[in-house]
Amino acid sequence: MAMRVTTLERTAPLPADLGFSMPAEWEPHTATWLGWPHHPTDWPGKLDTIRWVYGEIVRKLAPGERVRLLVPSRTAEAQARHHLRCAGADVSKVQFIVHRTNRGWMRDCGPLFVRRRKAGTAGRRGGRASSGVEEGETAVVDFHFNAWAKYDDWRRDGTVPGMAAELLGKRLFDARWEGRPFVVEGGGIEVNGRGTLLTTEECYLDPKVQVRNPGLGRRGIEGALRAHVGVGNVQWLAAGPAGDDTHGHIDDICRFVNPRTVVLIRETNARDENYRPLAENWERMRDVRLEDGSRPEVMALPMPSPLYHDGARLPASYANFYIGNAAVLVPTFNDPRDRVALGALAELFPDREVVGIHAVDLVLGFGTLHCLTQQEPLERRRRAGKPRPG
Repeated sequence: MAMRVTTLERTAPLPADLGFSMPAEWEPHTATWLGWPHHPTDWPGKLDTIRWVYGEIVRKLAPGERVRLLVPSRTAEAQARHHLRCAGADVSKVQFIVHRTNRGWMRDCGPLFVRRRKAGTAGRRGGRASSGVEEGETAVVDFHFNAWAKYDDWRRDGTVPGMAAELLGKRLFDARWEGRPFVVEGGGIEVNGRGTLLTTEECYLDPKVQVRNPGLGRRGIEGALRAHVGVGNVQWLAAGPAGDDTHGHIDDICRFVNPRTVVLIRETNARDENYRPLAENWERMRDVRLEDGSRPEVMALPMPSPLYHDGARLPASYANFYIGNAAVLVPTFNDPRDRVALGALAELFPDREVVGIHAVDLVLGFGTLHCLTQQEPLERRRRAGKPRPG
């Protein structure tokens, strides 16, 4: 029977000590986590429209995996069931979880899963892994979501990782570094599942704007990421696109599509405000190395034409796609470049259906498909140190 955890593990060992690391998004999932939209200011005047978009998201994900959908109440559950059925989604594949949240951006406030790769992994301090840990076991890391160090209403969102760990009977790690909570959002980190992590200086090293970890510089952040995400190689790009409410999340810029290949967004219009910062990311990429010291293969994704709401630039980006078991969901923007982005990703994911999801309304919330989703990796457990059968 799975171990039930009701309190945070507040002391060592850290996830990396036990051989845990974050799997790549394209690795097999047990489920995708979503949060039913209910915060009216996230999508001004469009909340019900967004619910129909969720119907399409679930319809495309459900053939390949379970969907765990957080709803704030039983009334909201009935509403969600109605929308999903009308959209043609397989509601039998949806687990409705009544849990109140402030918003529902699961990439950032949801459970961030790590998985134990190998039996007998040596700890970060040189010790052996705990005998209570199994190869293939998954666990949750609580990275202390604080609404991107920008908004005040985040405390309900901050309870999601602990709730998920208890619901699933998972080990729950409390992300702390130098005696303080360590704050990271899932959209701010990108991994290849082999030891390399990408992030941006704008998001985690800016000393004045949306500071997640005050006083913790590059070295400290890299150490905390290695300890909690289980990576050995942290690489930094510069900044994200204009209008990004998160101040530089990597998932609007650069994504791994396999262990050695990334897609990187490029703006070709020299008069666009995104041209210079995105060009700097391309310059930085020349120095990026994978865990074995080699250079990644880099493929370009276009940027859609600028989108605005009430005079504000929106962070529309094709890089905000989500990799499900059966499909890759790609935000589209009624733009001629939609076809270019879909074609490029279809070539990179020949084993999955690449599907466009209309995101002109979604991006009013300053995020799209990747921001809304969080993968739960498949767990294949066996006791550490015991031989495989057969």
